[in-house]
Amino acid sequence: MTMDAVSLIRTRLRASVAAKEDFVAAQAADLQRLATMMRQSLEAGGKMLVFGNGGSAADAQHFAAEFVNRFLLNRRPLAALALTTDSSVLTAIANDFAFEDVFARQIEALGKKADLALAISTSGNSENVLRGVLAARRIGMPCAALTGGLKSPGGRLAPLCDLVLNVPCEATPQIQECHLFIEHLLCELVERALCAEPA
Repeated sequence: MTMDAVSLIRTRLRASVAAKEDFVAAQAADLQRLATMMRQSLEAGGKMLVFGNGGSAADAQHFAAEFVNRFLLNRRPLAALALTTDSSVLTAIANDFAFEDVFARQIEALGKKADLALAISTSGNSENVLRGVLAARRIGMPCAALTGGLKSPGGRLAPLCDLVLNVPCEATPQIQECHLFIEHLLCELVERALCAEPA
C-alpha cells in the first residue's frame, strides 16, 4: 500500500471519529430522549416508520431490520417499517403522483398517532422526506430526524421535527457513518429498555 493511500485512510478515520465525538459532545442527551420516545411509542402499540433517500434509504432498512429481528439480544420483535422497500408502491406513487410523495402517501396509508416517524437525511432538504414528515404531523405522530450540517444544521427538515439529531459536519460520508453509529445506539438503548436480560 502506498504512503498516499495510508495517509488517506488515516485522515478519513480521524474525520469519522471526530464527527462521532462532536455529535456525542453536543447531543448525547437528545439521543437518549429519542430512544425514550421510541420506547414510549412501542409501549403504546405504535411502530417506527423510517425513511430516507439513497444511503439514508439503506439506513432506514438496516434500522428497521434490527428492530424487527434483533440487535444484541434474543427478544420479541419490535415494530418498525422502512418506507423504502416496496418497489411496487414506490413506483406507483412516483408514476401516478410524484416522487416527492412516495413517503407521504405511505404514511397517510399506514401511519397512526401512536407511531413515530424517523426521517433520515444528510442535508435535511429532500422534498419527499419533508413531505413525509408533514404527513406524519397531520396525523399527530411524533417526528424525529437524523440530519447533518454546520452551516445549515438539519436544513428545512429541522424545524418540522420534535427532535433532531444533527451531525455537526459538512462531509456526507462522515455524516452517514455517524448516522449508522446513532442508529445502532438507538437500537441498543431501546432493546435494553424493553427487553433487557440479566447480565
